[in-house]
Amino acid sequence: MPDRIAEHYERHARAFDRDRGGSFVERGWIERFVMPLPRGGAILDLGCGGGEPIDRYLIDHGFAVTGIDSSTTMIGLARTRFPRHRWLQTDMRTLAIDERFEGVVAWSSLFHLAHDDQAAMIPRIAGWLKPGGRFLFNSGPSRGVAIGTHRGEPLFHASLDPGEYRAAFARAGLVEMAHVAEDPGCGGATVWLARKA
Repeated sequence: MPDRIAEHYERHARAFDRDRGGSFVERGWIERFVMPLPRGGAILDLGCGGGEPIDRYLIDHGFAVTGIDSSTTMIGLARTRFPRHRWLQTDMRTLAIDERFEGVVAWSSLFHLAHDDQAAMIPRIAGWLKPGGRFLFNSGPSRGVAIGTHRGEPLFHASLDPGEYRAAFARAGLVEMAHVAEDPGCGGATVWLARKA
């Protein structure tokens, strides 16, 4: 089921984009993520959708955004809205990019990958960060798989155990800065903020 995520979001791209644009429960975490980053700094958004609302916030606050998403339609929406930024239609697991970023965000995207793929992404993300760069993402509260629904269809989610994320951070040279399980101020999301040592 993880490999059907891309086709699901492509099939429902415009409806998802409409829904997503009207909700920004993660704003407080995005503000915390970017607070110490230099204005004009480069940020990589893994699973950017149509660029709403996270990338609009980043762009409005002076950041240079590179967004990737598996949905051709959603990348098209982001390109139309923000033509001066870079939007790539690809899978985060196969992204080949040599740049380094002040920040990487993977909001509501990393948890659509299988356990092994999530673990493999942590060192790749660390490699894309400049020293002191920050990584923000959300997960489930404990190890497991959950099949949610979106537009009446099943939608795969998975999470590692918090200890597994922390071990992956340590191996990749990331330092945990904040972790809130099922944050009530963020719609119940379990949130992680880390930085590259």
